[in-house]
Amino acid sequence: MAFMEISVVPLGTGQPGVGDFVADIIAHLRKEQIPHTLTDMGTIIEGEVEQLLALARTLHEMPFQRQVWRVVTHITIDDRRDKKVHLQDKIKAVSQRLS
Repeated sequence: MAFMEISVVPLGTGQPGVGDFVADIIAHLRKEQIPHTLTDMGTIIEGEVEQLLALARTLHEMPFQRQVWRVVTHITIDDRRDKKVHLQDKIKAVSQRLS
């Protein structure tokens, strides 16, 4: 299992906010029942690497459906293969170290 952090940034919308675009992405992830966590700086998604890369393309294309002409997408993939990891595992491990 791997994690992908993704941030999809539509440019040239005439507004500084991107909340409507983020809502579209989260609605898509919920509809497809894809494990994810929304953060203030992006969204973290859990899955197999091949699925995550395909999903990144899908999410990158979404703002174009709203007549945006330019989109910048940042992705980071954390692919750990020595053990199974899931969303929140890292947070739990750090919390245990702090207690």
